[in-house]
Amino acid sequence: MNNFIFHNPTKLVFGRGQISEIPGLIPEDAKLMVTFGVGSVKSNGVYDQVSAALVNHNYIEFWGIEPNPTVETLRKAITQARENKIDFLLAVGGGSVLDGTKLIAAGIVFDGDPWEIILKRDGENSIPYGSVLTLPATGSEMNRNSVISNKATKEKAAFISSRYPDFSILDPEVTFSLPPYQIACGLTDTFVHVVEQYMTTTGQSRIMDRWAEGIMQTILEIGPMIMEKPRDYDLMADFMLSATLALNDIIRMGISQDWSTHMIGHELTALHGITHAESLAMVLPGTLRTLRKQKYSKLLQYSERVFGITGGTPEERIELAITRTEEFFSSLGLSTRISEAGVGVETVEMIAERFNKAGVAYGENKNVTGDVARQILMESM
Repeated sequence: MNNFIFHNPTKLVFGRGQISEIPGLIPEDAKLMVTFGVGSVKSNGVYDQVSAALVNHNYIEFWGIEPNPTVETLRKAITQARENKIDFLLAVGGGSVLDGTKLIAAGIVFDGDPWEIILKRDGENSIPYGSVLTLPATGSEMNRNSVISNKATKEKAAFISSRYPDFSILDPEVTFSLPPYQIACGLTDTFVHVVEQYMTTTGQSRIMDRWAEGIMQTILEIGPMIMEKPRDYDLMADFMLSATLALNDIIRMGISQDWSTHMIGHELTALHGITHAESLAMVLPGTLRTLRKQKYSKLLQYSERVFGITGGTPEERIELAITRTEEFFSSLGLSTRISEAGVGVETVEMIAERFNKAGVAYGENKNVTGDVARQILMESM
């Protein structure tokens, strides 16, 4: 196990009716901006609960942070926040609203265009912010990560905020009105987040492996049940907590990570508008097949511990595990081939060229270059 420092100060406020706890979590004298998506919180009751909780606070609202939040929209929010001397933000929505809010929080105190923060991959400073989560998926409610799109340049890139959310409120009941597709995407996003941290090499940490395997087994178990019973409180509670634990740094302490599937998926979203989670469902099987020799021992462990596959040759067990992974995504109603989204060889070559031009090399061995990304995408056709 490698050396590491673990520090996550986010206060997690979990359970029924916990939105009412907001008054004790935000200073009464805060100059507050509440950020929202495109309006679903007004139909599921969340907006009314937040408004009631903020009755004694002075705040303004910013609406319109889209899925795959764009820097174009966030520039407007930053301008409005500066004009109103905002010093605290509350994100109400899913991971996209939270990701966008992280850039707003950094952009308010940044002397320059907010896209420069993305290019540096690092937010040097930030005002405080909290969240009310409405869609489990990204884990953004308990980490410093944020992914932002640029419509003008057709880019999608990540940065790391200088601070974690001060608090995040997770009430499983607010998920009851989610459409099946959003639930499917959230389950997939959660699962692949774990795979990116787990699917590297064996023997790094027994406890990290077991925690990761437990989250993956939970998602595989509850996924089909949630699609049948989306208003089951206990199922949604497990889903919400799984999504948080998948990306709050706790399962990657002292171990190597991959993230090449995400980096390739971001390109598909930027170039074709493919939903983030669906891009992962399309790319992950191709990543595992292309890098199967590199990940051989971990794939065998994955096949046995996560899927219970013990029969057949090692190669057969590995292929069956990858197939089962693909079948899980398909069972949720997601596409698992980039060709199904109209992605052809021209896009594959464009992504390979972007990677090579930037000189990037992703993965635990830093060997997923543009040429390897091309192989992965062709395997994903």
